[in-house]
Amino acid sequence: MNRQILIPAVAGDGTLYPVEKLDAHVRGLLHLAVSVFVFDADYLLVQRRAAGKYHCGGLWANTCCSHPHWDESVEACAHRRLEEELGFSVPLQRHATVEYQADVGAGLSEHERVTLFSAEVDRTRQAVVPNPDEVDAVRWIRLEDLHVEVRQTPERFTPWFRIYLERFPALRFS
Repeated sequence: MNRQILIPAVAGDGTLYPVEKLDAHVRGLLHLAVSVFVFDADYLLVQRRAAGKYHCGGLWANTCCSHPHWDESVEACAHRRLEEELGFSVPLQRHATVEYQADVGAGLSEHERVTLFSAEVDRTRQAVVPNPDEVDAVRWIRLEDLHVEVRQTPERFTPWFRIYLERFPALRFS
């Protein structure tokens, strides 16, 4: 069953209104989103998006990212999607909210007001159980190695992840 998911879009006056998720991407509407970054010291947990995702399937991205449902807080969304995509829950620290716009292919675009979250874990003790409907693969990568890979093969990474790495090279937001 293909049910419509309503997410919060941002009107010109800053108020929020519900919009269907795919419509937001077709029309390039500014909408709310979350991005989560789970670290173990200088290692970051990254995921390769499932091939069947409606955009950017098969590309590497930060630990987790999504859109809050209409009337869902960004904090609740970040926790929900971490659990749904990677099968675990950890305390998250909320950071800055940033905006970006990017073409994500197939006539779709992301125009997001993103709240950034991070967590610190011990990767040797943190179980990660990817949901195959959402995630094809996960890995821990040193930030230095991540920057090298993105420079050498940017096409393997989502546009938003490349934007975050450019704006915040250390991926530390506080």
